Amino acid sequence: MGVIQEVKDGKFVDNTSVQSMAKDKIKKTGNSSLDKDAFLQLLVAQMKYQDPLEPTSNTEYISQFATFSELEQMQNMSATLELSRASSLVGQTVMMKVTDSSGRTKTVQGNVDYVIYESGKAYLSIGGEPYALDDLDTVADKKYLEAYKKGAEFLTVFRKLPEIGILSIADQENVEKLEKILNSMNEYERSFMTDEDLEKAQKYIDKMKDIVKVAGGEEGDGETDDDGEGDEGKTDEV
Repeated sequence: MGVIQEVKDGKFVDNTSVQSMAKDKIKKTGNSSLDKDAFLQLLVAQMKYQDPLEPTSNTEYISQFATFSELEQMQNMSATLELSRASSLVGQTVMMKVTDSSGRTKTVQGNVDYVIYESGKAYLSIGGEPYALDDLDTVADKKYLEAYKKGAEFLTVFRKLPEIGILSIADQENVEKLEKILNSMNEYERSFMTDEDLEKAQKYIDKMKDIVKVAGGEEGDGETDDDGEGDEGKTDEV
């Protein structure tokens, strides 16, 4: 196809080539794909600036349109798959890696409340804020998150305790918390802990039970009657 240059006011006009028009359209939309409007603009540009002595045949236009229609179908299929993928994440806990305007990357974690589909792109709503599906980094299973949460609670309490040799009644509250967390864990959740930590935690629990028994026995030895006298102050009645 021959291309002629437009003349205006006795001067040649530097017309935008078909390739340049496509690049400009991509920059404006911020997308790497062309839509129908872009295709029509390219088609009109071809028709407007074609050489009238060597016009483009109808067959070539039909071929171009058929190629674009095929591309559009592929884009529609890709968009449908993206929406389906995004919709399957509703209710899931995800982690997003988002890059801000200054180029810094931050991690956002939360539950996906709903999905927004706009301008051919899917966005996940997390805490009321939309995030592009392209920024998705990790999808976490609820069982995993629950196990991770219990493991973190276990270690927080575990690290507050002194060495077993100097454990005292003052540590009873923390040991009881540790026992409560441990008893609530299933086999999968316990797998997040090391065998050494689990064994040591059980030793703390057993040791505290002995301390409580001893403390209870000492309190019993010092009990008094209503008259304020202990057993040693009593005499057998004659």
